Amino acid sequence: MQTATKTELGVGFTVTFTRHFSAPRDLVFKLWTDPAHLAKWWGPAGFTNPVCEFDARAGGHIYIDMRAPDGTVYPMEGTVEEILPPERLVLRCTCCGDDSGEPGIESITTVTFETEPGGTRLVVEARVTKAEAFAADALAGMEQGWSETLDRLADAVKQ
Repeated sequence: MQTATKTELGVGFTVTFTRHFSAPRDLVFKLWTDPAHLAKWWGPAGFTNPVCEFDARAGGHIYIDMRAPDGTVYPMEGTVEEILPPERLVLRCTCCGDDSGEPGIESITTVTFETEPGGTRLVVEARVTKAEAFAADALAGMEQGWSETLDRLADAVKQ
């Protein structure tokens, strides 16, 4: 089951997904916080992550090179704002930079992991805190990107 809600594009734009995974909460949390696992499922369909760093502690650094099927690399960088294993994860990330390296989108993503019958209820809320005009296409694709990313997580949970 998945539910998704969103607001209007721009600063404050928020997408929220709720999904059920037939796996223990500890495992789903580990898939989010262990870079070896994260690299296997992060990003939209067809993307790979040749570089994936995730320092799973408050203040820890995150860096992922997301490689699109056409070979274009989209760096994502951020900080672990809060981590409460295996219940909650808050990430502040930037992505979609221009040629000067200026990030086009900054967002705060809050992930909650709840034990429920038969597995884990995952709630992901991604809220945009900065949105530059040059990143409008990426912002417009944020809902689809998150949906495909969570589909890939569902596949990783089954492995």
